[in-house]
Amino acid sequence: MSFLPDFGNFAMGMWSVGLGAIGAAVTGIVLANTDLFLSKPEKATLEFLEEIELKTLGAEQGTFKAGELWKKNGAVIMAVRRPG
Repeated sequence: MSFLPDFGNFAMGMWSVGLGAIGAAVTGIVLANTDLFLSKPEKATLEFLEEIELKTLGAEQGTFKAGELWKKNGAVIMAVRRPG
């Protein structure tokens, strides 16, 4: 007859919780640092980029087509779409 409680079920539960926490941590690290589940970006065509309306910043407010940027000279373009 023993007065000490049986810790068998408690130990098994602690192992389950510990392994679940480790699995969640590994999954979080993999998802945060890789693009495994993200959709691949599409490349914008030149025709699409030429038709985009751009707005000027500053005191003078004006708009123009993006194609005007590279009519006479070359231009480096980076198109970024904000989420939302």
